[in-house]
Amino acid sequence: MAQQHSSSLVRWHALAGGCALNIALGCYYAWSVFIPPLEAEFHWTRTETAFVSTINMVFLAVMYNVAGTMINRVGARTIAVIGGLCFSGGFLLASFVTTLTGLYLTAGVLVGLGLGFGYLPPLAVGFKWYPEARGLVSGLAVGIFAAGSGIVGPIATALVTNFGWRSTFQIVAAAYLVLTMVGAYWLKDPPDDFVAPASKAKSSSAPRVSSVNLTTSQMLKVPTFYPLWIAYMLGCIAGTMAVSQVVPFARSVGYSPAVAAFAVTVGAAGSALGRFFSGWLSDHIGRLPTVRTVLILSTVAAPALFLFSHSTVIFLILLFVVYYAYGTQLSVYTAIAGDFYGPKYSAVNYGILLLAWGTAGIFGPLIGGRVFSATGSYQLAFYLASAASIGSLLLLFFARPPAEAAQPAHA
Repeated sequence: MAQQHSSSLVRWHALAGGCALNIALGCYYAWSVFIPPLEAEFHWTRTETAFVSTINMVFLAVMYNVAGTMINRVGARTIAVIGGLCFSGGFLLASFVTTLTGLYLTAGVLVGLGLGFGYLPPLAVGFKWYPEARGLVSGLAVGIFAAGSGIVGPIATALVTNFGWRSTFQIVAAAYLVLTMVGAYWLKDPPDDFVAPASKAKSSSAPRVSSVNLTTSQMLKVPTFYPLWIAYMLGCIAGTMAVSQVVPFARSVGYSPAVAAFAVTVGAAGSALGRFFSGWLSDHIGRLPTVRTVLILSTVAAPALFLFSHSTVIFLILLFVVYYAYGTQLSVYTAIAGDFYGPKYSAVNYGILLLAWGTAGIFGPLIGGRVFSATGSYQLAFYLASAASIGSLLLLFFARPPAEAAQPAHA
């Protein structure tokens, strides 16, 4: 009986460790707070400063897969420590940069390395402790990840105003180090004799988990994987563009620095709620219905966000919706990897899907930055984001689990 109590305690303890790690890592979403002071001091263009977000996202997606090849050999805790050191170290070193190359190597590459290594352990450990609620676990893990920017956005804005961006980088680097090291310490795989509680009965519309566990190489041979991958990429473009440009976009339509900083918090709340609530909801009504619903919302909300940007209330509501749709996809696609291709390798298999998000991380900030640099407006960028959501919605009709895809069309 004492052993069961100990396992139950560590189960929550490990989840709390993932939350601590993700609160820190998710603060990279607040990068747009630093764009105005960097551009003011160095006269860099919007495309140049937004490229930091692109580097972060690409390295997160790539290094997540690298971490996946290492985690069984060195353990989740070691991977998390590497991630935390790289992430906090990147911000610290960025405080000393004087060139764009230096910014890319520190706030871009080194922070991106930390993101990639740090993003995997909470999911890998969480799925092992909570196999009966993977949608909820992924929603909580990536939801806390999104919430970080909502916390640091207003704080960083105030720090930049009072102490400058260099000192702010140093202050947040210290905070990130503490959070990531505490989180890494708490992350631990369950013992070999651990048995998860039995799953509660779910509705007939709840997702069915594949009884066959496909390795990554086997998954890549499934034809229906590729429409799913491209749909994920297209669906995230609106979100990655908004994340990288929210503060400069808000400033460009006349909002004060305080309102622009508050927009980061509103967006973070939308993203976090989308990840958490939609992750839970998808456990009950199905993964693809959940994603399709938010894609319809994103299709309408992205252009409306530009058209109604001069109304503060409507602007913040639509920003919340765009971020909600974005956050939902990051949560639900994580669970889809297990439902479609089996739970055993789901954390690693999701890494290949995460490359789709990384690709969106290239196109989203690039579209936003280049459209603004060329036209002085974000209008076309938001219309392109809406078109990408429509493309994603259409492709999802071809994305099916391997077992279902193998059945006759009339079945």
